[in-house]
Amino acid sequence: TLTIDNKKNIADVHVRSGLYSSDTIFDYWHGYVATRVFSRNACFILKMDKNSFPELQEIGRRAYEKQTLKKIFSPNNLWVQYSPGDSTLSNIKEWFVYGSAIEHLCRDLPIYK
Repeated sequence: TLTIDNKKNIADVHVRSGLYSSDTIFDYWHGYVATRVFSRNACFILKMDKNSFPELQEIGRRAYEKQTLKKIFSPNNLWVQYSPGDSTLSNIKEWFVYGSAIEHLCRDLPIYK
């Protein structure tokens, strides 16, 4: 499921698929994406590159197209790699940078940047 909050500039994506379940927050206000993978009990945070990520309205449009057409194609793929050695438990100072939505998703979990 996809929830978009235009006032806060946040898209929240919930994937419910057993072992592969996850929650992802696209926080356009703070410029970060965070994914919580439930099977790994960890959070992955990525700084948004505005040239690589679609605008918030584009995410909503693509989700609508997928729902109505049941098929979506995007030529824009983004691959990232996280290093396990960079895992840290976040401190309070970092939550100001990431924002409260990502803090709520990732608090008290190991974070990979």
